Amino acid sequence: MEKTMIRSLMDFRFVSDPRFSPDGSCAAFVVRRPDEEKNGYPGDLYLLDIRTRRSRRMTSRGDASSYVWTSEGTLLFSAARDQADQKKMAEEAWSVFYELDPQGGEAQRAFGLPVKNARLHSLENGGYLVEAVQENQVKGKDEDWEVLEEAPFWANGAGFTAGKRNRLYLYQKETGALTAVTAPWFDAAFCAEKEGRILYSGALWEKGMRYTYRGLYLYDQATGQSRCLIEPERCRFQTAQFWPDGQILLVSSEQKRYGQMEYCCFYLLNPEDGSMRLLADYEYSIGHGSVGSDAKMGAGQGLKMTEEGLYFLTTVEESTVLKKLDFSGHISEALTPEGSCESFDVGNGHLLCCGMYGLRLAELYLDGEGVTHLNDEWSASHMVSVPEFYSYTGKDDVEIHGYAMKPVGYQPGVRYPAILHIHGGPRTVFGGVFHHEMQVWANAGYFVFYCNPRGSDGRGNAFGDICGKYGTVEYENLMEFLDEMLAKYPDVDPERLGVTGGSYGGFMTNWIIGHTNRFAAAASQRSISNWILFEHSSDIGYTFTRTNHGTVTREDAAKLWEFSPLKYADRCKTPTLFIHSNEDYRCWMGEGISMFTALKLHGCPARLVLFDKENHELSRSGRPRSRIRRMEEILNWMDQYLK
Repeated sequence: MEKTMIRSLMDFRFVSDPRFSPDGSCAAFVVRRPDEEKNGYPGDLYLLDIRTRRSRRMTSRGDASSYVWTSEGTLLFSAARDQADQKKMAEEAWSVFYELDPQGGEAQRAFGLPVKNARLHSLENGGYLVEAVQENQVKGKDEDWEVLEEAPFWANGAGFTAGKRNRLYLYQKETGALTAVTAPWFDAAFCAEKEGRILYSGALWEKGMRYTYRGLYLYDQATGQSRCLIEPERCRFQTAQFWPDGQILLVSSEQKRYGQMEYCCFYLLNPEDGSMRLLADYEYSIGHGSVGSDAKMGAGQGLKMTEEGLYFLTTVEESTVLKKLDFSGHISEALTPEGSCESFDVGNGHLLCCGMYGLRLAELYLDGEGVTHLNDEWSASHMVSVPEFYSYTGKDDVEIHGYAMKPVGYQPGVRYPAILHIHGGPRTVFGGVFHHEMQVWANAGYFVFYCNPRGSDGRGNAFGDICGKYGTVEYENLMEFLDEMLAKYPDVDPERLGVTGGSYGGFMTNWIIGHTNRFAAAASQRSISNWILFEHSSDIGYTFTRTNHGTVTREDAAKLWEFSPLKYADRCKTPTLFIHSNEDYRCWMGEGISMFTALKLHGCPARLVLFDKENHELSRSGRPRSRIRRMEEILNWMDQYLK
């Protein structure tokens, strides 16, 4: 058996986005693989035969990671294989799609569209709903400046977004007609389609500011007209689906009990008079999973309407499971094993899930049975530490769940260092699934501790509500959890403790080093240090600050500074590594730079590593060489001070 190492990343296969064919006889899915030479993750389409439960690779060029099924049972995917298309895409708005017959044969160029970054949704009439980027302020090729007249002016993973809008179109392949559904300055997102009607969300930006909450609109393909069902800012809703009897299902929140961070529930909207009524109360996430792991990649469905009701992903305690909402408003369990269902599809009596279960990397499961084995060879040949679940009741009488991983090759009586790992969000969770960097630490001789303090997902509104409490209740939870771990595992040396985390976990790492000296080393990643700076620089700053602190700078700057780790940086004695990326527009690099500078000014050992052309997702989907260097920096830093 080999140790799980940093470079093990290069052997992983990332499975995602399973979708049944129209007749249900097969399903397509995407497999990405790290490529160190190209420094990326080429993706190819695979096909699963439902009867034989065998899969095969359909493409091999690494350029097929976004696809749709056509009504005829072929596959369309976005690619640029022709030199003329490549040149055109470099010079103007242009997207190209190839068609592939699952029965065999080479992919053939199907059509091109005069829009940028087009994404397709198949419609019932055989046409397509197109989502594409509309650039209303085109920058010249040789210009080396940006003109910004709206906010937010950038978005993590998308770069500068000034003047850019997500626009909707209808496309008919037979005629080649591309018809705009939304206006150039309207920012939209597709929700659902039924019987010639299309639901979409969005808003027309006014006064150069993005709306906090989008509106809901209904487009009639027969008339070519849209009408507004919910005005922007009326309420917060995630998505909408068509429901029986002409009603519309909203995943929405009234925000009356827990403010703007309140979980969404299920409502029915009368499209004629705009009235809403509660169909089903709910206290967990809807339509997505939040179990953290750095060993997954790719998209896929998080909810789907069927003839039986709405299937949706939700995170309950430490697992992302699949549930079903029927037409009476009853919610039942559809797939509930411990772990993380990442995406799914249902059809013809089958349930297909892309999931991480046990300590396996993501694979496909058909009706609960594993049907792909792309990572089996790696799993069978490498050593891993099995997480041990632990629960305790804190000082506030709230139960906290967490995990401990022993060092690989653990020997009782030997003294070991330990690393406390803090998740991001804070509305995410750690579970018992495979987490690469934590396995690296365990294989390098560390105990690894991680938990889900107050503010985490999966435990309902009351548990997740830390608005205005950052650095208080969850800080106490983390320190109590660490005390519990030290008592449970006496072989851990309390003088050799490290702490790390990213995003919210980076904020908490910054907070910890300014409030205790019990850690001998820290690694703060893509962090927050100054809530006033964050409000005015982050792509989500102006909304996130109010929803998570209950105020903004112009109302109570003193409160935001009180909860800013930078205020307490002069207290820090812990040698700290700061990791940031220069295209992280979620937690801008100024946050990490500020903390690093403050520590240096006060004589505390510090190191700053800035990654070029990476963003907030460095640890999860950053380029392979960057991810490897990041993990090396963290492990080397911990080794320097803890061993």
